[in-house]
Amino acid sequence: MQENNFKLNPKSLKTAVTRVEKDKIVTRGYNQRDLIEKIRFSDMVFLILKGRVPSLKESKIFNYVLVSFCDHGVTPPSTQTARLITSSGSPINSAIAGALLSFGNKHAGAIEKAMELYQSKIDSIHLINDRGIDNKQIASLAIEIYNEYVVKGKKIPGFGHRYHDVDPRADKLMEIAVDNGYLGPHIKLALALQDLVYSKKHIKLNVDGANAAILSDLGFDPELGTGVFMIGRLPGLIAHSYEERMDEDEFRRFCDLDDVEYMG
Repeated sequence: MQENNFKLNPKSLKTAVTRVEKDKIVTRGYNQRDLIEKIRFSDMVFLILKGRVPSLKESKIFNYVLVSFCDHGVTPPSTQTARLITSSGSPINSAIAGALLSFGNKHAGAIEKAMELYQSKIDSIHLINDRGIDNKQIASLAIEIYNEYVVKGKKIPGFGHRYHDVDPRADKLMEIAVDNGYLGPHIKLALALQDLVYSKKHIKLNVDGANAAILSDLGFDPELGTGVFMIGRLPGLIAHSYEERMDEDEFRRFCDLDDVEYMG
């Protein structure tokens, strides 16, 4: 049998994120030793994802995004997953891993879809007009989305909430955007679409729809949408897992036998 002489090329793995040297760590071109006292955690997240330090304006609104994602009680599947796994006696890393795995198309997936929708519509205008987008074009895009979704009986990603008539997080984020002049084309489109949908269906943006517009104006790729959501939600998941371990009985059930209807 011939011996396999394959050797891994020591430079076959390439990264532009962080370089580790002896007694030195460089992330996106910045010495981590210096970053520790010079930027906030949210700025570090922005830097490591986008490759640059945010401006003061970008820093503020990105921090608002992360805070808005922090927790939504025990209502989401991810939080219930974290608590259920914790109740079985599993360590916190297992509970959090299970919680993060529960994010998918129906839970946290709307933010990527909304980002793709907003960006594709705005890009369609830029392709034919590189001088910017005016309010008339924004209104036209909102009508276009409304006709593509609502008129055809489809749900617009980032709109509506199963618990809130008005999602307080989305409402506050848009209020901040308007009051502080964070009005890029994607936020303008989200607001115009909200005005249209609310006037017809009394449905408003949820936190995913609001943050999808903000992240799009910050230049984030839709592929990072759920990732940013996960970063924001992680503290809440850890808190719920810890609370479950400290305050609740082990092997706790989320439903009783009386709540189960056997269909066999």
